[in-house]
Amino acid sequence: MTAQRTVRRLLDITLAAATLLALSPLLGAIALAIRLESPGPVVFRQRRLGRGRRPFTVLKFRTMRHGADAAPHREYVHSLIDRPDGGEGGRLYKLSVDDRITRVGRFLRAWSLDELPQLVNVLRGEMALVGPRPVIPYEVERYPERYLARFAVKPGLTGLWQVSGRNERSYEEMVRFDIEYAQRASLLLDLRILAKTLPVVLARQGVA
Repeated sequence: MTAQRTVRRLLDITLAAATLLALSPLLGAIALAIRLESPGPVVFRQRRLGRGRRPFTVLKFRTMRHGADAAPHREYVHSLIDRPDGGEGGRLYKLSVDDRITRVGRFLRAWSLDELPQLVNVLRGEMALVGPRPVIPYEVERYPERYLARFAVKPGLTGLWQVSGRNERSYEEMVRFDIEYAQRASLLLDLRILAKTLPVVLARQGVA
């Protein structure tokens, strides 16, 4: 491990631990709101692929009804990959307006609060604070060879795509940002992306 990667890892651990501690009252309130609105677990666990396409379990606050069918999202993502321009309108994740999402879940997604449990993934070393979006295995079923370059680094809680328009971008553009990050990854780039993340979230830029 290079010195820069060591520093980036130490930064990930320090910031993730400090954020979890600072936001613990908020995390508790979110957990209570999820529990009160609908039956099911507070935390949603899903298999994702990390660096080198190694599988891991990503953690998110549950935003859908427990047991919601994943097939609509799988079909939608496959259609995005098959049509790199993103289809009508070119934007990602129109399914964010589907009826599987709870009211609390819609609020959490709007402010990216559903992603906060991924700080635990960062502490575990499965993710980094900054990196490509963690990929669902069924996405890779349709990947062209050029997309696989995004697996050269750990997936991140935030990334170049998230601070560059997010859902206003097509799937193809999202992957290009992920690959660009994988090729340019550095401590300085991570700090720049982290500095942009909170303003983007607060402005709700690129939210469907």
